Amino acid sequence: MSDPARSERPSTEGDRPSLHFIEQIIADDLASGKHGQIHTRFPPEPNGHLHIGHAKAICLSFGLAEKYKGLVNLRFDDTNPEKESQEYVAAIRRDVQWLGYKWNGGEHYTSDYFDQLHAFAVDLIRKGKAYVDHQSAEDMAAQKGTPTQPGTNSPYRDRSVEENLQLFEEMRGGVHPDGHCVLRAKIDMAHPNMHMRDPLIYRIKRSHHHRTGDDWCIYPMYDFAHGQSDAIEGITHSLCTLEFEVHRPLYEWFIEQLEIFPSRQIEFARLNLDHTIMSKRKLLRLVEEGHVDGWDDPRMPTISGLRRRGFTPESIRTFCDRVGIAKRENVIDFGLLEWALRDHLNRTAMRAMAVLDPIKLVITNYPEGQTEDLPSENNPEDPTAGTRTMPFSRELWMERDDFREEANRKWFRLAPGKTVRLKSAFIVRYVHHIVGEDGRVEEVHVEYFPDSRSGSDTSGIKAKGTLHWVNAATAIDAEVRLYNRLFSDPNPDGHEGRDFTEFLNPDSLEIRKGCKLEPSLTHAEMGTPYQFTRLGYFSLDEMQSQEVGHPVWNRSVTLKDGWKG
Repeated sequence: MSDPARSERPSTEGDRPSLHFIEQIIADDLASGKHGQIHTRFPPEPNGHLHIGHAKAICLSFGLAEKYKGLVNLRFDDTNPEKESQEYVAAIRRDVQWLGYKWNGGEHYTSDYFDQLHAFAVDLIRKGKAYVDHQSAEDMAAQKGTPTQPGTNSPYRDRSVEENLQLFEEMRGGVHPDGHCVLRAKIDMAHPNMHMRDPLIYRIKRSHHHRTGDDWCIYPMYDFAHGQSDAIEGITHSLCTLEFEVHRPLYEWFIEQLEIFPSRQIEFARLNLDHTIMSKRKLLRLVEEGHVDGWDDPRMPTISGLRRRGFTPESIRTFCDRVGIAKRENVIDFGLLEWALRDHLNRTAMRAMAVLDPIKLVITNYPEGQTEDLPSENNPEDPTAGTRTMPFSRELWMERDDFREEANRKWFRLAPGKTVRLKSAFIVRYVHHIVGEDGRVEEVHVEYFPDSRSGSDTSGIKAKGTLHWVNAATAIDAEVRLYNRLFSDPNPDGHEGRDFTEFLNPDSLEIRKGCKLEPSLTHAEMGTPYQFTRLGYFSLDEMQSQEVGHPVWNRSVTLKDGWKG
């Protein structure tokens, strides 16, 4: 199988991989003595579950701290209480830990700094660098100008320091209703960067906060809270995606005016996957509108969804490493993420046999009532994995797709006149088949060759095809869910005038009931991946199994890329 990641691998100089541009900055800063130790942070908003794009940011910030023996903080950017909750905080913690990372710089919240941020805002007012504005949001937007035309000053811009201090204290004290006024930085309404045209610092918002309760009725804006929180924590390298590049001058302006620790913001290209959306707001829509069964639906690009589907932390970290760190946006083939999972599971997953669309296979010359245990290797890629025993008897289950009533010379599975090997068992030869009232094949009858047992075959018969099977008497009944791309279009969010939900793939989930699994899977545990021979990689869905009262297995990924979208 070809490696779709080959072109994504970093260049090397001799045996040493080259540094990406952020690593080079860090290496230079350490070598020059600018910093004795690096300190990074991962600052998610607790307003939804993390997705695969966040995984790239996690791997970068935590990975750099590990590589350069630095510190990394987990900081929850909780400045918008209407959309935030402890449920999301817990989910984010779980996702970061599952990926294999620890925040050795501590767990923090922007709300930890509400008093300090308020003091910073007062400091800006005292310096004549901030003012209270009573204009409506619509008037402020119109007054801001355009990228090619300067804005105009607010009629409230030249209020005195004393008046602004009084009004801001009134905002803090709950004197004014929501939306009545805001605090703005006083920078330059003609600045070519729109973010520098007197941006908002604080707004009035009476909303219960998941940590501070009703202590505050004003909340800082992201652009104000973000850089100051970095400075408070002593973050040396504040890593953001490229959309924040235009925010950097404001980030640096606040630091300069407040004369605080000079954190450095560095931007990198965000992760974009085809057939996927990466907006938490739109992912929430999928949940709320019932297109998926929750944030952790195995079709979702969330870390919790990927975990439930059967992805491993190692595969996601490998994927992020293959994608690399760049300064330019690009779109990554979803197949690269699946390749990373196949590559890991091929080496580590235990093998098992399952039949997803069963028909009876009867071995007519095998003694009735007899059962024997046949050894089958657990993982041919791992010699230390050992073997397990498979019960074998006269009646087995086989895949419907493995039999044809008519077949040409290139068909190497069962059909009239064909001979095949049963995996880890015997060679069998077609005898006849039985068709039911619905016109579908119900049973296939074969004869076996007793001297063709796997591992001790003396029959001399050459069988070109090998089929998987499950013993009928001991098979486990299970439900299997086959997942595909959630969206049929590679860019579902890129069609002007059309909603992204129009491109949902109607075939993103196929549910197979009445599947037959080998008995060793009775004790399978959540999170333990298996390769179902010839079918793909699967993982037990503990939540769904409990809900429906029988085992439910999710296909994590096929054995090879079969996407036809």
